[in-house]
Amino acid sequence: MSGFASSAHRIAVAGGSIGGLFAAAMLHRLGHDVTVYEKSVHGLRARGAGLVAQDEVFAALDVAGVPAGAVPGVTSVERIALDLRGAVRYRERAEQTQLSWDRLYDGLRDAIPDSRYVVNSPVTDVDARAGVLSFTAGEEREEASLLVGADGAHSHVRRFVAPDGGEPSYAGYAIWRGLIPEDLVPGASADTLFRRMTFFTGPGEHALGYLVPGADGQTQPGRRRYNWVWYRSMSSGDLSALMTAAGRLPLSTSLAPGQTPEDVRTHLIEAAQHRLPPPFADVIAMEPRPFLQGVLDYVAPRLTRTRALLLGDAAAVVRPHTAMGAAKAAGDALALARLLRSSTVDAALASYDEQRLPVATSIARYGVRLGEQLPL
Repeated sequence: MSGFASSAHRIAVAGGSIGGLFAAAMLHRLGHDVTVYEKSVHGLRARGAGLVAQDEVFAALDVAGVPAGAVPGVTSVERIALDLRGAVRYRERAEQTQLSWDRLYDGLRDAIPDSRYVVNSPVTDVDARAGVLSFTAGEEREEASLLVGADGAHSHVRRFVAPDGGEPSYAGYAIWRGLIPEDLVPGASADTLFRRMTFFTGPGEHALGYLVPGADGQTQPGRRRYNWVWYRSMSSGDLSALMTAAGRLPLSTSLAPGQTPEDVRTHLIEAAQHRLPPPFADVIAMEPRPFLQGVLDYVAPRLTRTRALLLGDAAAVVRPHTAMGAAKAAGDALALARLLRSSTVDAALASYDEQRLPVATSIARYGVRLGEQLPL
């Protein structure tokens, strides 16, 4: 994709995470007047961990104008599965590239002028009257030719686009995550885990892990980080109790780094020693700030309405087993940028809904099938 939009539009993006940044960076590069409104006070750099790169992510980075090398990756050469003792019970050759969420965020964030990324400004009260789309951002009333709802699983923009669309449902299990410097991993465990993607599955448990670049993008051995993921069965009542213990609202479904109570972390380390292979127990014990994400299911019944659209998790929450959350958001942004280059806003929105809703539905169903194959 090259060139500029045939006419520039004032575009507001609700949500400054990966999906919103993909859209904002592409549309800014195409010559549109783009502003991102992010609800957090300090931005989101410290919120993510690792992700497996898909082709859509690299294509989106190219269209967004992110320089090659700004988002480095680490390559795994194979996949292995461990038994509870830590012995390899399955091995296959499978090369793939892993990225770190913070480096992806930084690469996209750098493509947007600071003045166009407004923090402490949640988007609410979306309305459309007399052909004018308006919304509240923080304490200000704003207008836009197009509002991109990239404000996550519990999107406010979705309340306007799909007011009868309901909310995400909890799948009955959650994910603990951590990201540690590789030099903290004991030698024997490092020998097992590094240079490969590693899995373990047991009753009520599913764990995986892989290397990602260091905090400053380093990919040389000794300066990378190890990303671990631990799926655990957790009833909705237990999840609510955990949220309350962490000082969050009972209906919350996630804990950011630093929000996990220390006694919960201690219990997590003890459980890992009994429920996971030693290499995974080692890396979990090394993480001082584990964070949590409840696994949710959701697909919006529609993605567009009156110059507003849904993108990324606001459109559909797909289970992490798919490794396609970032790729789906990238694909949404690519489709929007392409359509706005050759169509009016109204025509672009109609085509966007037709193109992206089937994709979201397909990926979401795939994630449910993968989850049903696990003993969670």
